[in-house]
Amino acid sequence: MLIIDLFLINLSLIILKDKEYLITEFLVYINLFWIVSSLITSFYKIYRHHNYFKILSLLVGQLLLFMLGFFTFFSLFREGDVVHNQTKVLVTIIVTISITHIIFFYLLKKYRSYGKNYRKVVVLGFDESTVELTDMFKNDKELGYQFLGFFSDKKNDTANFLGSLKQYENYVLNNNVDEIYCSLTELKNKQIKKIKKFAIRHKRKVKLIPNANELYNKNTVTEFYGDSLVVLNVKQLPFELIENRIIKRIFDVFFSILVCVFIISWLYPILWILIKLESKGPVIFKQEREGFNGKKFVCYKFRSMRINAEANQVHTTKNDQRITKTGAFIRKTSIDEIPQFFNVLFGSMSVVGPRPHLESLALEYQKDVDNYLERYAVKPGITGLAQISGYRGEIRKKSDIKNRVRLDIFYIENWSFLLDIKIIINTILNVFKGDENAY
Repeated sequence: MLIIDLFLINLSLIILKDKEYLITEFLVYINLFWIVSSLITSFYKIYRHHNYFKILSLLVGQLLLFMLGFFTFFSLFREGDVVHNQTKVLVTIIVTISITHIIFFYLLKKYRSYGKNYRKVVVLGFDESTVELTDMFKNDKELGYQFLGFFSDKKNDTANFLGSLKQYENYVLNNNVDEIYCSLTELKNKQIKKIKKFAIRHKRKVKLIPNANELYNKNTVTEFYGDSLVVLNVKQLPFELIENRIIKRIFDVFFSILVCVFIISWLYPILWILIKLESKGPVIFKQEREGFNGKKFVCYKFRSMRINAEANQVHTTKNDQRITKTGAFIRKTSIDEIPQFFNVLFGSMSVVGPRPHLESLALEYQKDVDNYLERYAVKPGITGLAQISGYRGEIRKKSDIKNRVRLDIFYIENWSFLLDIKIIINTILNVFKGDENAY
């Protein structure tokens, strides 16, 4: 829809053929302002339970802000000039976008009413609110939900009863269920926490159906289904929002290009000579690691060890005899990690994120840490929150990996652009200090 809206804005200006608006400065400004204002108003956050009133309210908010930005351009850059056809241009854009959005929303609902573009849902618990919700799923096909049934520890003879609460996990996985609705009347807090962990691990959405006494908290967003039914949507993790992924990727590309141009360009020839003089073998060491969603990728590093058969099996230890003199220096200063900026450029890594592990080590860690797999929700990083907090290098005991995973998950759940900047700054400071244990 964003692409369609930008196309309509520019098409309207071209059709009107007014040269005062077909200038580079205005076109760049108006397109960028539309994108930024849509992020501010959450214009494109439209969900299947929304109605026409919600669509209209989003349109009004976005278009009012757009009008303000439209007139601001002429106030700032064309002050004193007489600019014709402002009303004509604005009305054309507003009418075109409004009609397009309403028609698109109508057609999408019509499409869903035929059983297309649906989401599979199950309900955990059985009470008045869950019955009301399931009736809505079954009767209002335009919402685009396919209700499969419910699980409850209360005995029930209805056709939609699927079993006890203990049986939902296998059913959700085997039937590709998209959303899990939980009754807060029947389920206890401990059960809800377990369901949330399950949903995060397997990328399912969890929504809560509150009872009359339920207090809303910062981790949920209130949604209205129909006229009165309230559902609490568990807030999305930062990286589930596409705008955050775009911001992080743009920064990754920009930052890694700077490193490649201004650091690797002169550092590589120097290290090539030093590494080659001390030991035989390639300058760049390549090793398969586990990345986003557990997919394997080739990780690049400056070689710091002599060629050995155990490189892909045994974790580096303190005073490791395989490390060369040059290797000891580049490891202490973390220079060996710099080629991973090519991994960032290629898209297999990020500047900041959980450190990638060997598959053999990852399998061991999964046995010790229950929520280890949650790290796979984001791309691995060159540095991370765990590294600047002192958890780097050899893992000697179970608490080491548990603390790393704890900090990795905290980073995933609380990410912000400023947090990335803070981690990068701390990493650079630790490198200059020569504190190999802090990074």
